[in-house]
Formats: sequence, structure tokens, C-alpha cells
Amino acid sequence: MKAIVQNDYGSPDVLSLAEVAQPTVKENEVLVRVKAVSINAGDVFAMRGNPWPTRLIAGFPKPQNYILGQDMAGVVEAAGSSVMQFRPGDEVYASCGGALAEYVSVAEDKLALKPINLTFEQAAAIPTAAITALKGLRDVGKLRAGQKVLINGASGGVGTFAVQIAKALGAEVTGVCSARNVDMVRSLGADKVIDYTKEDFTQNGRRYDLILDNVASHSFSDLIRVLTPQGLIVPNSGHSGMGYVFKAFLLSPFQRQLASMYLSVPNGKDLMELKEWLEAGQVKPVIEQTYPLREAPEAFRYLDKEHARGKVVITVTE
Repeated sequence: MKAIVQNDYGSPDVLSLAEVAQPTVKENEVLVRVKAVSINAGDVFAMRGNPWPTRLIAGFPKPQNYILGQDMAGVVEAAGSSVMQFRPGDEVYASCGGALAEYVSVAEDKLALKPINLTFEQAAAIPTAAITALKGLRDVGKLRAGQKVLINGASGGVGTFAVQIAKALGAEVTGVCSARNVDMVRSLGADKVIDYTKEDFTQNGRRYDLILDNVASHSFSDLIRVLTPQGLIVPNSGHSGMGYVFKAFLLSPFQRQLASMYLSVPNGKDLMELKEWLEAGQVKPVIEQTYPLREAPEAFRYLDKEHARGKVVITVTE
């Protein structure tokens, strides 16, 4: 089968299209013919081998035919002997390792049926970004209906989902983005949109019950100043880097209004919960660019600019 592999760390030039062996399927796994994959900051970290802990996953000292890609959508080709929920022909989506290939094997509990109203490209855009937004707002931030939430970095992969999920949870949403994205963020349901090139949200006198920070554009002390007395900052690493999240981890025990780092590993249960919002039209993926598999290095170059609006998707098979 064809796959995008890397045999070194560095720029997108380390990625190449190659023929590799098709994965075998264990009894609790499903073989999926991949239709589309979306790429995330974590994929860029693995490509560059920075931060260093990513090398423990991709390979040390160098990766050997490592296949990038996590978020995918496709069609079940075969199922292991103990798999009960899926059968050949089912359209599914999931987050798993080695997704930038024509086939991938996925544990049954990571899979969910694809929302019926979405294309494969749209479904592939969902898992990591949407679950990161959901966990940050619902589980860490304990967001409740009627609260005021600010999404810093509202036009990126996580931010576009966070705006919509916060609205679905009943919050009043303010999104922060650049001028070119103001209309798009407003179209996603944001009650207020701040163009950061014209206005500093830490200086306008407004207060928020929750800030989901995707870009680390301000110090924690600046963010705390615009919180309500019981408000909370939830830091998301994304392109802001692990140093930012590690700093939050160190400071959070001493600052009650600062949440620590959190894990947002997509799983079938959370994807099924999102499926209801997606099929109801309350949440929809935003895709800025789509590339064919052979142009995966270009997709990584585009994402690495850190200004992608929504998600970058790679079509694997027609």
C-alpha cells in the first residue's frame, strides 16, 4: 500500500510517498481503507522531532519508515474475530497512529460511525481538534449555560470547534482572531468577535468565566486580570508549544484560576457524543485546504505556518 513515511526529523522535506506493507489486524481491531486524514500540531511535532518526547514515539535516534497522521475517516475493510460493533462497509472515523496510508488498523474502542451528513474529508477533520475543545470546555473548564467564555485563537483547528461547542453548551462566546477571520468566526455562532490586530481583549474591561487559550499570546497574569472571581484559564498546547503548557503545570498548584495541562485522547465514546451535534448541524468542521496524498509535504508546510483557518485535510483514496 502507499503511505507517507519519514526516515529523519526536520522540515516537510523528510516526508515521502512510499510502498509499505499493509497492516495486519488483531482480534480486537478493524482494518479501515482510509479516505481522508487531517493533520494536527502533534503531527508537525513528530515530523520535526521537537519537543524531544515525540522521538520516543516516532523513533530514536531516527524514525524508520514512520507513518504520520492521526485523524482519519474511511470504510471498514475487515474486522477482527472479537469485534462486535463494526462490519465491512461501515463508514467510520477515529484518531489512531499511522493514518497517512491507504489502510490502517484501529482498535474497536477508538472507532465511531461517521456522521451521516459529513463527507470523509469533513469527518477526518474532527477527532483531535474537536475532542480537545470538548475536553477543555466541558471537562476541565466545567462550562455551564449562561457563562461567558473567551476563545483565544478562535479561527484555528481547535478554536473553530471550541466556538461551536461552547455555544452548544449554552455559553455566551467571544472569539479572538485576526481581521481576515472575523466573519468566519461570527458565522460559527460567536456572540462577539475581537480582531486582535485592533483590540487587546485584556485591556477592554470585559470579564470572562472561562478562557480557552489556544495561542499563548498573553501572560497568565494578563489573562487572570480579565477573569471573574471564580473564572478559569484552560491552556491548550497546540501551536503555542509544550513549554507554555508545562509552565501552566508548574504554576497551577499555586494559582487556583489556572488549570493544569490536560489529555484529550479521542475515543469512540466521545466521538459518538460529537456525532449527535454534528448530525444536528450544531457543530461543523471548517476546512481551509485539501491536498492529495502525494502532496502531503505541502500540506505540512501550510499547517506549519501556524495561520491555517480551521483544518488542513489530505485525501488518501477517492
